[in-house]
Amino acid sequence: MTKFSDLNLSPKVLKAVEEAGYETPTPIQAGAIPPALEGRDVLGIAQTGTGKTASFTLPMVSMLARGRARARMPRSLVLCPTRELAAQVAENFDTYAKNVKLTKALLIGGVSFKEQDQLIDRGVDVLIATPGRLLDHFERGKLLLTGVQIMVVDEADRMLDMGFIPDIERIFGLVPFTRQTLFFSATMAPEIERITNTFLSNPERIEVARQATTGENIAQEVCHFKSSRRDRAATEKRKLLRALIDKEGDACTNAIIFCNRKMDVDVVAKSLKKYGYDAAPIHGDLDQSKRMEVLQGFRDGTLRFLVASDVAARGLDVPSVSHVFNFDVPGHAEDYVHRIGRTGRAGRDGKAIMICEPRDEKNLAAVERLIEKEIPRIENPIAGDAPTTAAKPEVVEDKGSKTDKPRSTRSRSSGDDMSRDDKSTKGDSGKPADERSSRDRGGRGRGKSGGKSGGKPPVGMGDHMPSFIAKSFDERRGD
Repeated sequence: MTKFSDLNLSPKVLKAVEEAGYETPTPIQAGAIPPALEGRDVLGIAQTGTGKTASFTLPMVSMLARGRARARMPRSLVLCPTRELAAQVAENFDTYAKNVKLTKALLIGGVSFKEQDQLIDRGVDVLIATPGRLLDHFERGKLLLTGVQIMVVDEADRMLDMGFIPDIERIFGLVPFTRQTLFFSATMAPEIERITNTFLSNPERIEVARQATTGENIAQEVCHFKSSRRDRAATEKRKLLRALIDKEGDACTNAIIFCNRKMDVDVVAKSLKKYGYDAAPIHGDLDQSKRMEVLQGFRDGTLRFLVASDVAARGLDVPSVSHVFNFDVPGHAEDYVHRIGRTGRAGRDGKAIMICEPRDEKNLAAVERLIEKEIPRIENPIAGDAPTTAAKPEVVEDKGSKTDKPRSTRSRSSGDDMSRDDKSTKGDSGKPADERSSRDRGGRGRGKSGGKSGGKPPVGMGDHMPSFIAKSFDERRGD
């Protein structure tokens, strides 16, 4: 069995690895570290949770221990798709470089440019960045990339999903042609294959797991959901999520709940919190300080439920996640593998439960084709609770009147969806514009003194037209 001591790492790095409690490298680490230390380009293909981060941080620390950084000219560059992943890579460098004098800077959004500029001006050995923030610094003239000796692209397929590939290609053009490139991805889409063929030179290819692999220690289930009322579908789906959580009981010590859209992340988190579940959202629109606060709370156990977009699906090392709930079936089948990979880590058992609506059947089929097995179906725990007929309007007292008026039964409580009438087609009456206009053209019918004929009064008179005016209209009509 291969040990870290067999990988030609420097003694100071080996000491840090031992102090961190690691003895045996993972397959991707054992395959990638030796050629990286030889100065070769590396193409690593492995799913999330296989230890890809250490497979490039360990050789980088060993190689960068010799040399000195210059102002505004980093010696190495690590590109990450998300702020959280970049912060995690920075933590890994702190762990493995504790016995070596190396400087680093973290360039991510949500943090002051001034603080980052000060770090760059002093010179850094390791620059860890998201593509957008890196280019922001470069375009401001605060950063030179001509001194980069080692360039790492982490989670390249997520870069593709997030639209960063043009930025990556531009950054490759800014670093020296003679650099060493370490390129890691969980999948190899055609676009990723094109980039590796263009920018990597005779790389050592290490592929340790198929993209379709899901851990055997993760129990997977699907719950089908179909709302009886279209206007209540979102509310009922959130009710189903709560029922599925409750059904797991004490076994669900904590969980990540994935939604496809950022707006749903906020709504689901707010709804869970309303019903007494300790939940918080995390997605790309939150301030960086808030995102780190939420993530740290989930890591240390003070937060039980993390409601996330796919920004949290890749690369985040959150130990001991008991459950993953897919509130939506992911649009890309590969994302299912990465989502449920948040549980069942380090040999622990995990469970993944997914809610599938009729519109998601095609995506569910794609997931099952990818993982090459059928996911067991479970019974909908709230199937018998769904109303079969439209509920009666809720009667509430209007503060502006003493009479009771029916009001729409759509919930307006926090965390639930609200629908509004389209003012272009409906007015205060709630009736379609074409229906109202046809009634208005003829008036509202005769008032109490509407004359003998029963004819319709002119528009604007309403139901209170004086009898002498009505009589004059009757005389004109010849009634």
